Amino acid sequence: MEICSRFTGMERKDGAFLLHTDNADIKVCFVTDEIVRVRASFDHELAEESYVLMTTAWEDRMDELFKGERTRVEPFAAEVTEDDSTLTFATGKVTLVVDKDPINFKLLAADGSELYSTLPGNPFVKDANNRVVAYSRMKEDDCFYGFGEKTGLLDKNKTFQRERATDAMGYDAEKMDTLYKHIPFYIRLDRDTHKAVGVFYHNFYESVFNMGCEKSNYWPRYTYFQADGGDLDCFLIGGDTIARIVDNYTLLTGRPALLPKRALGYQGSSMYYPELEKDSDDAVLGFIDTIKEEGFPIDGFHLSSGYTSQNNKRCVFTWNTDRFKDPSAYFHAMNEKHAQNVPNVKPGVLLCNPRFDEFNADDVFVKDSKNPETYGVGKWWGGDGAFWDFTKPEGRAAWKKYLTESIIAVGTDSVWNDNCEYDSLMDKDCTCDFDGKGGTIGQLKPLMSTLMCKVGADAVVEHNAKARPYMVCRSGSAGIQRYAQTWCGDNYTSWKSLKYNIPIITGMGLSGQPNEGADIGGFAGPAPTEELFVRWVQNGIFQARFSIHSASNDNTVTEPWMFRESADTIRDAILLRYRFTPYLYSAEYEASQTGAPIMRALVYDFQNDPKAWEESFEFLFGRDILVANVLEEGAKTRTVYLPAGCKWYDWNDKFRCYEGGQTIEVPVTMATIPMFVREGAVIAMADNQLMTMEGDHTTALHLIVAPKGTTTTTLYDDDGITNDFKSGVYRKTTITTTAGERVTINFASEGSYKDTVETIKVEMIAKEKSPFWVTLDGRKIEHFLNRRKFDAAAEGWYYSQSKKAVEVKYANPAKDHALTVSFEQFDLIGM
Repeated sequence: MEICSRFTGMERKDGAFLLHTDNADIKVCFVTDEIVRVRASFDHELAEESYVLMTTAWEDRMDELFKGERTRVEPFAAEVTEDDSTLTFATGKVTLVVDKDPINFKLLAADGSELYSTLPGNPFVKDANNRVVAYSRMKEDDCFYGFGEKTGLLDKNKTFQRERATDAMGYDAEKMDTLYKHIPFYIRLDRDTHKAVGVFYHNFYESVFNMGCEKSNYWPRYTYFQADGGDLDCFLIGGDTIARIVDNYTLLTGRPALLPKRALGYQGSSMYYPELEKDSDDAVLGFIDTIKEEGFPIDGFHLSSGYTSQNNKRCVFTWNTDRFKDPSAYFHAMNEKHAQNVPNVKPGVLLCNPRFDEFNADDVFVKDSKNPETYGVGKWWGGDGAFWDFTKPEGRAAWKKYLTESIIAVGTDSVWNDNCEYDSLMDKDCTCDFDGKGGTIGQLKPLMSTLMCKVGADAVVEHNAKARPYMVCRSGSAGIQRYAQTWCGDNYTSWKSLKYNIPIITGMGLSGQPNEGADIGGFAGPAPTEELFVRWVQNGIFQARFSIHSASNDNTVTEPWMFRESADTIRDAILLRYRFTPYLYSAEYEASQTGAPIMRALVYDFQNDPKAWEESFEFLFGRDILVANVLEEGAKTRTVYLPAGCKWYDWNDKFRCYEGGQTIEVPVTMATIPMFVREGAVIAMADNQLMTMEGDHTTALHLIVAPKGTTTTTLYDDDGITNDFKSGVYRKTTITTTAGERVTINFASEGSYKDTVETIKVEMIAKEKSPFWVTLDGRKIEHFLNRRKFDAAAEGWYYSQSKKAVEVKYANPAKDHALTVSFEQFDLIGM
């Protein structure tokens, strides 16, 4: 057993600092003035070979693989001071203090408060089983968020979390661990200082986090991270606020993909259709026609793996032509209906796959641990299988070739990467290429799915440079956000899953993945009851991935119209999501820039409100809408906590105003989706009903405005299909709202994308009084007292007494402009 207990010396090396201790070398490097790398290596190798890091301050042997994706920066030059007992590294934003004997590492905020500390004299350990352990201090009631995809409540204080991606079909969303992702990153929030810090372990061996459910009388309260091998490669991520930490984390591991618009639309799916004995293509096309006949919008269809069935076995890169007679014609027909196929592909290859010898001849598989001349074998769907090695250049090239020929060239830019946990390859010593160096599946397993998504995205663009890829993935490591939309796997149909899928998704949002959703209605188990299905759809419309997908065990198919008496309610909810398209796509853009979650835990925006710290079942949809879905069977009311610091306006009650910092109770019916508009909001909606996000455009823009101080909102748009946005073909409108006796809304746009908006309607909440006048670029526009005449007019303003809101409408000026609403006192009698 090796324990780092005391400092023995330091040398400077390539902009970093190499600290020597009695048992390990510890490399300290400042990636930025807020991101500090502390890497403890017991083998003293310190090799740089990352598949995950996208901002580096050092040379990495994977740099060529990520050319055009990875950014190399100069290490930040921290100010270094040393005395007999301590080393101090200061950036102005954070300070790293290293006590020499016993050795200890502390990260301080700019004001000197402690963000993070290891356990003095016992920070880094290599135990007798060659596992590496990092110990850190904690306070009894610290909040811990993230860890990737985890069940249970949002705050993981006093929990034991295991990082091991598994195929967890039908999991208990409250109590089970583990699920499908492997993301060893968390955020610690100190209840005393209200400050946060991020901790990311760049290590993908199976590992555990013990967040205070262990206690020893000989040590202060502690947490630990323990991995089966590798280095304790820890990135301490400062910034104080959770939002800034997520921003920094996604700078480090990769910004989330800006997905095509269709990825945010309703994705139809069911295992039923591709499993028919024949003519599955006609059945899917019929499903799309029925969707449209029933008045539902749609943007895609997740095509389950039944299309690859050969003798009732899933055989990747094959087509069952009894079920799909002419795949190319079928794909073309689906594209014409704006419902592009998202075909399911799997990295496990059955030994009975008719193309197995062809793949094996390409030498693409993970190798057997005892006989490296042959492939390793694990259990797979329908029998034994071998597993694709995405750490091998030849493996990546072959996958790209087969994927293009069998799927992409047939007519899609979308790929569903499934069953990619490598869960059934039980021999962790099976060998991988590791880009020429050699490694084990135990070392690299969770990286396979992320590389699989990278290869798929690259294949799409190489086939068509203009195409914007849509990758969907069930598994993933840290960095998966760069390539794919994900979902929380094969959930069980229950009220519990509906409820606890919320903190699973918001926890992923705090782990750098804003593009996460759940199978709406449940995947495994029986069909949902009518009430459960309604509530699940009402919740699902706020998730980044919105797909109704099922493999029910009672021979039913979960479809939007399955309960006739509730079909209208379900349709209304889905249509509402589509009217939110401008707001949703702008949130998607923000996520691609900063990692900001689309479905946000309250603590992300309300870090200074203690009642938001442990809230697991309410969330923010984007920045400005609080959602408190009905999650209990038979509910007649919903209790809602409204965070402190602003007012809130009830979407369903004529914008009734509530002060923040209180808990209220609102009545609910089956049609109710409890939503509250945040003071300071600008919410962009489409007044024309979109039926496809990809093919339709917002022509009538509706802005809901709740003025407070000065706020800035970004409204983003592009074609939603191509990569032209990377060349400036987008439209980014900065909306600056300044409140006061005169409320001014300034619109300033940039980018060359042609604006599709023809008319603009501003609905401004004004509870105290009606305006005096309204001007557009200094020109007064007509005031209407009669609602009917206002509705008939092309331009004008009206004050709604029922909502206490000003409504202003005008033709889009197609240029930067300002709208001013005056609430100045007007003395009618004196006049």
